[in-house]
Parts: sequence; C-alpha cells; structure tokens
Amino acid sequence: MTALADLVGLPADPARAWLDGHVPGIDLSGEWAPEVIAGGLSNITYRLPLPSGTLILRRPPAGRLLPRAHDVAREHRVLTALAGSPVPVPEAVAFCADPDVIGAPFYVMREVSGEVLRRRADTGRLTAAERSTVAGQLASTLSALHAVDPAAVGLADFGRPAGYCARQLATWGAQWDRSRTRDLPDMIRLLAALARRAPADSATSIVHGDYRLDNVIVGPGDGGPELRAVLDWELSTLGDPLADLGTTLAYWHDDGDRERDLIPVAAGVTAWPGFPTAAGFADRYAADSGRELRDLNFYVALGTMKLAVILEGVHARYLAGQAAGPGYETAGAAVPVLAARGLRQLRAAAM
Repeated sequence: MTALADLVGLPADPARAWLDGHVPGIDLSGEWAPEVIAGGLSNITYRLPLPSGTLILRRPPAGRLLPRAHDVAREHRVLTALAGSPVPVPEAVAFCADPDVIGAPFYVMREVSGEVLRRRADTGRLTAAERSTVAGQLASTLSALHAVDPAAVGLADFGRPAGYCARQLATWGAQWDRSRTRDLPDMIRLLAALARRAPADSATSIVHGDYRLDNVIVGPGDGGPELRAVLDWELSTLGDPLADLGTTLAYWHDDGDRERDLIPVAAGVTAWPGFPTAAGFADRYAADSGRELRDLNFYVALGTMKLAVILEGVHARYLAGQAAGPGYETAGAAVPVLAARGLRQLRAAAM
C-alpha cells in the first residue's frame, strides 16, 4: 500500500485514524487529498474533500505561539454555542484536545458553500448594488451577534465582562513585546496613547475579535448575495461591542485609500463603489444596533494596533521559517503602516 502524503501540520495517517473514530458517518474510502486554504495568516485551515462531504480542519500554526493566541478550543466552543442563533456559523463536528494526534489541538467543521471575498478582485466582480447588500448584511450580522445573550447560549463564562478595553491594551501590549522583531517607535507611541485615552466599556456582549469581510462566507441568495457563515472565531470572548466594530473598520479601505495595497489582509477589498465608507458602515451598524458610537476613533485605533501586533507575529514566524502558505512574506512591511494609521485615528479624534 502506498504511503499517504503528509501536509505540513497534518500527518495523514493519524489524522485519518482520528477522523474515522470521531466523525459520525465519515467515508474515507476515496482519495486522501487535503489542501491548505490560503489567505488566512493565523490558524492553519485545511479542506478535506471526502465522499461523505467536505470537512474543514483548523489547527494552530507551527512554532512558538503567543499565550492565549490561536485557541481552537474557543473557536469550537463558540461555533457550537451559536448554532441555531441569528448569527450564521459553520456546523462544528468534532474537537480534538490531544496535541499528540497531529502535533496540536484541532477541530473539524462542515464546509459552507460560497466564497470568501478575500481579494480586491473578488469584490470587483460584484455590482455596486451587490456590494451595498453585502456591506449591509455584514453590519446587521455584527449587530445580531452583539444582541445574543451570552448566558442563553451557554457562554456566560466565556470571558470577564468588565474592563475589556483595559485588558485588551495590557494583553496586546504584552503580545507586542513577545513577538516584535525590531524597534518601531510609532508602536510604542500608539500603545501609550491608547492607554491614556481608554474609555470605560460601552457595554458587554459576545465579540468576534477579528470581524471583517474576508472572515465571512458569501453565496448567492434569492435577492442577491447572502452572508452564509461567519468564520475565524479564535479571538472571540465577552467584551465591548464597539471594539468589534473598531476592528472591522481597521480593516476597511475607502475607495481611494492609497495605503490599501501595503496591508496584506483585506487589502482594498472594500475600496469599490457601492461599499459605504468606513463612516457609512459605522452608521449602518449604529442604525441596526441602536448603539451610540462614542469614542469610535479610539476603538478603530485599538483594532489597528491589534492588527499590527498580529502581523508582527506572522512576520516573526516567517523569519523563523515556520510559515505555511503564501502571504506571510508581506506581513512585516504592514506593521509600521498600521502603527502610523492608528496614531492618525487618535489625532483625528482630538481635533
């Protein structure tokens, strides 16, 4: 019998043996041909085409990981909790806590048909009306998430409800110290300015932590594009809903944004006619949720800082030769750009 080929991070024989024993109704009789889903720069995502239906497997990246980062157990838990809620999520199938199976914990979910609008060309194929529809659904789904009662879905203990912004600054500042590969004065200035300006939390809700257009699946619906699933819940917790909105806007590029191509995540995806501006998206969220958007510039700067720290960690793994898939090589150059953007957000709020 010919030995099955291993992918980086997914040894074939132990993965197949575990799946066979833990996924009901699985059929492994066909060819074993998993593939890495390119685009994400954090947890590694594999597509497993099988006769019984395609599965998606998620595991942390290889190498040294930052504390509390890449937590696939939290991803699996929140997907399970939100099943049947107004927030569309993939069906979680099974979770493996044993790192000895493939080298790290992992979970498996069903594939959701549709497309991740990850590149500017992906949204370029849409009409202006379709872009407006997608943006409206992105805003309304975020509002729906923030309206879910954590206790009602078994997530009352999913995080500490008070002091979210202060904890985020402490956590991400420490993550920066652990992951940085060079001295960047603008990051030091940004972290200090955020600490001085941190407001009291606006409210407490389930937060996604990395909510953006290329973390959802969109497919055709009866009246146009349809948001079918929200992905990548590894940073989810209980926290300030406006921090989630700020993260979304940190990834948002208005039409004409000259820095869009310098940031490798969601670069220019929203920079097309039909998408609202970042301010327009915030207004849609406010209308859907009924929330006041006080201190929004702070929350956007906070989200920008977090993205910069994430990409510095990606850059560190790239320098250490621990990257899997394309995109890692461009992450490092984006970090100083993001630090400067965050500082501009705070200066704009002070004017």
